[in-house]
Amino acid sequence: MTTTADLADLKGRTIFITGAGQGVGRQVALHAAAHGAGAVVINDYFMDRAESVAAEIEALGVRAVAVQADVSDFDSVGAAFATAREAVGPISILVNNAGNAGPNGQAAGPATPYWAQGPKDWSAYLSVNLYGVLNSTRHALEDMVAAGYGRVITVISDAGRVGEPGLEVYSGAKAAAAGFMRGIARSVGRYNVTANSVALAATRTPFVEAIMQDEEMLKAQLKRYIIRRFGEPDDAANMIIFLASDAAGWITAQTIPVNGGYSVSQ
Repeated sequence: MTTTADLADLKGRTIFITGAGQGVGRQVALHAAAHGAGAVVINDYFMDRAESVAAEIEALGVRAVAVQADVSDFDSVGAAFATAREAVGPISILVNNAGNAGPNGQAAGPATPYWAQGPKDWSAYLSVNLYGVLNSTRHALEDMVAAGYGRVITVISDAGRVGEPGLEVYSGAKAAAAGFMRGIARSVGRYNVTANSVALAATRTPFVEAIMQDEEMLKAQLKRYIIRRFGEPDDAANMIIFLASDAAGWITAQTIPVNGGYSVSQ
C-alpha cells in the first residue's frame, strides 16, 4: 500500500502572520490551516480584516486568533504577541508578511524622484518593511529560543535583490530585511531556529490588481518574466509553508526568489 505524507506538515504548531488580512498573508494563513497548524494568529492593522480571515480559518476546523497591531510600533506588536500567547500559547513560526508602504500606502514609490525627496517620503517604507520585521522578530524569538525550535520567514521583494527605479528606499528596506534575516539565522541557529526570506516579484494582491486591469501596462510588465504571468498568492504561500515546515530544517540564512524568472530576465 502506498501512502503520501505531507512534507509540509506543521505538526500542530502555532503560526503568527503579519499583514494577513488580505493577499499573500491571507493565503499563507489558509495554507497553514490546510497543512496541520495547531493555531493560526492573524495580524492586521485593520481588525475587521483580521477577524474575517480568522473566521475562514475557524471554518476549516483550525483554531484562529485575530490580533490588531501596527507592525512599525514595537509596543503595539508586543501587545499583539501577548494576546496571542494568552489565547494559544507560544509562537513557533513567524511570517513577516506586512509590507508596501503600510496600511494606508501604495506599492508604488513617491511621485517625486529620489533626489527631490526627504525623510517624510521614506519613513513609511522603512517603518513597515524594516522596522516591522525587527519588531515582530524580536517578540517572536523569545518563544522560539526558549522552546529550542522556530521558523522565521520574511517576505521581501525582488526589488531588494535587483533594485527598482522609483522604489529606491523600498528596495533598500527589503534588502536590509534580508540582511537582517541572515544575521538572525547565525545568531539563533544553535537553538534550532531557522531564518529565511522569500523574494516575490509582482503577485496578484489588491495593490497589483490595478496594474493588471491596464492591458498595455500588463503587456509591458510581463515581458520581463520568463513565465508570462504575475504570481498568485498560492505561489508565495507554497514556498512560505515549505520553509515553515520540518522539511526545510536544514535551510537557513537564504533568500529564495518566487518570481517567474523575473530577476533572470533582467
